[in-house]
Amino acid sequence: MAKANNKNWLRGKGSAAGSKVTFLELFFDLVFVFSISQLSHALAAHYTPLGAAEAGLMTFAVWWVWIFTAWVTNWLDPDKMPVRGMLVVLMMLGLVLSASIPEAFGDKGLLFAGAYVAMQVGRSLFTTYAMTRVDRANTLNFIRITTWLVVAAVFWIAGGLLEHEARLIAWVIALAIEYVGPAAGFAVPGLGRSTPSDWDVSGAHMAERCALFVIICLGEAILVSGRTFSELPISGLTSLIFVTAFIGTVAMWWLYFRFGHGRAAHRIEHEETPGALARQAFTYGHIPILAGIIVHAVAVEFMFSHPHETGDLGIAAAVLGGSGLFLIGNLWFKGATSGQLPLSHLAGLVLLILLAFVAPFVEVYLLGILATLVLIIVAAWEYRSLSGTSAAPSLH
Repeated sequence: MAKANNKNWLRGKGSAAGSKVTFLELFFDLVFVFSISQLSHALAAHYTPLGAAEAGLMTFAVWWVWIFTAWVTNWLDPDKMPVRGMLVVLMMLGLVLSASIPEAFGDKGLLFAGAYVAMQVGRSLFTTYAMTRVDRANTLNFIRITTWLVVAAVFWIAGGLLEHEARLIAWVIALAIEYVGPAAGFAVPGLGRSTPSDWDVSGAHMAERCALFVIICLGEAILVSGRTFSELPISGLTSLIFVTAFIGTVAMWWLYFRFGHGRAAHRIEHEETPGALARQAFTYGHIPILAGIIVHAVAVEFMFSHPHETGDLGIAAAVLGGSGLFLIGNLWFKGATSGQLPLSHLAGLVLLILLAFVAPFVEVYLLGILATLVLIIVAAWEYRSLSGTSAAPSLH
């Protein structure tokens, strides 16, 4: 009976319904709309080297808790009541996690760490039980994963009890443990390690889930530009910055979706070991994409608030860094799924490096226009290179 009950929690394999993203998964993602907003505001409000390090760590944490959930719902069926209940609990904990982001390195450190650990360990234990006597290979996988997450949890909770730099160090150790885990096959003495063939994922599901998360991040950039523009007096300069921010966000959408996403979904669906490709292209490769969009949103705020600023290397780093991180992420993502690095993206990175040399002498809004122009050049180059070839899937 236990076997039948557990089996009913799994998705059907080999069918369109088995790989379809459910409405509950989309509902779950709403929490991360809040998370991304909190991260961009936290970085803008504490834009110092230490503040950037703290925001970076929290970005890694938010992405990790989301991508682990995306992997889990690749196997578990969100339309089954126990799985649905698990996701709703994760949503509540995710809301607590998101709400504590602004004070995660202040008075709400333990709250942030506690919510994070509860999400990671709780979800992994639930999945281990769901796999029991149904899928032995994945049962062992999730026992290994839970072991790694429990070890990391010690440092998360310890960091929540510590203060200032000690908290940052403890959380960096915790995050390092979790990020090394997949690359190490979650090796555990006595249980061995996972192999790529163990991770039988639905490529279509994983590609769609990550694409939807990218949409969430791009939505934050749209919200920042729209909200800030609505609060400022209308002028030629604010209108120019608004249009620049919008075009930059559209260029990012184009670069990711026009060729990258469709080609990746097709490639992973026909891969002999989809788990290995999913780990490389989605689990790790999307991190710079996420970071780039968040930094781009912060740069938009700076363009509105300090349009005529010159010589501020920190602001210049945000303006150029957002586009640069995004291109690095797409370079990694497209290289992993196509087998070759796109020359257009490499050229775009070179252009951004060259712009860094003139950035101290250029006003912030002009630098933003130039960074957006680089994205447009890269998009046009890639379109000209791939349009009409078999590498160019149709737009959906």
